[in-house]
Amino acid sequence: MCLYERGMAYMTIREQTEVLELGMLCDEACFSKNSGHRVRSETKCPIRTEFQRDRDRILHCNSFRRLKHKTQVFLDPVGDHYRTRLTHTLEVAQIARTISRALRLNEDLTEAVALGHDLGHTPFGHAGEMVLNEICPMGFTHYLQSVRVVDYIENDGRGLNLTYEVKNGIACHTNKKASTREGYIVRLADKIAYINHDIDDSIRAGILTEKDLPKDATAVLGHSKSQRITTLINSILSNGAQDIRISEDVEKAFDKLSDFMYANVYKNSIAKAEESKAKMLVERLYTYFLKNPDKMPDDYKKIMAKYGADRAVCDYIAGMTDSYAIDVYEDLFIPKGWHGLNL
Repeated sequence: MCLYERGMAYMTIREQTEVLELGMLCDEACFSKNSGHRVRSETKCPIRTEFQRDRDRILHCNSFRRLKHKTQVFLDPVGDHYRTRLTHTLEVAQIARTISRALRLNEDLTEAVALGHDLGHTPFGHAGEMVLNEICPMGFTHYLQSVRVVDYIENDGRGLNLTYEVKNGIACHTNKKASTREGYIVRLADKIAYINHDIDDSIRAGILTEKDLPKDATAVLGHSKSQRITTLINSILSNGAQDIRISEDVEKAFDKLSDFMYANVYKNSIAKAEESKAKMLVERLYTYFLKNPDKMPDDYKKIMAKYGADRAVCDYIAGMTDSYAIDVYEDLFIPKGWHGLNL
């Protein structure tokens, strides 16, 4: 056994992983050994790095499980194969990990950010987000709500105590540049995932066909979901870890495809047929619980005592799944038939 191997033998598994990262990852990577700072200090795990712990905490939290019943694009679609917010999250994680591994960046950090990036999303997708932003005095964005979930809502109000790097990546995944390259990769992977899987779902729904996609975009990106994702990933990899971006010619084609999707799907009257009802439902629930905060679960009463009624009601509604929000609405506002005694 060489001196290096003897030294490794006296390390914990986590310490061995940290040493291996120093040799395997590129200079631009966020190394676990020198990162992973938390608001509340904790004893380090002998097996997992700090970013691996964050990934596991996100994966096992309640908000992550609820993503399976939250809208991606199509409101409560009939069919087993339409995306939900959960399957979207998993596709983002897969794409982000592929890019991160290929560039020899920190795959564990990348995966943690990807799994947590949509934890704060509302029921009914962006329709729910828009109406909460309109009626909440403090405004609302799902990416900042995702940070609030991991900081103040999960774990009975104690939060998950995630590392700064993971929370920064979550907060910046929509419209800001993250402080780590791993966080910025998730921002690109999120867009790559949702544009392409939304095309897939739209074709399944009969809203469009592959032939409807702009020819000048598909000529560059490819004529299938797999081809387009591969082209976009390769475009990012070609620029290396020093300059993480989609190459100019590919980005122009991708922007055309995105513009097409916004015009023909995201604002499509068929896809958005129920959106006005969803907005009305969220608004009525918000008004009701603001007037009747005692009807909220105890966890949100504690939030109200600390942060105020508007904040607590916003947190409560944002955390609802589509089906739970509908059930609560029906229970509060839809008359029920009376069942007398069968004498």
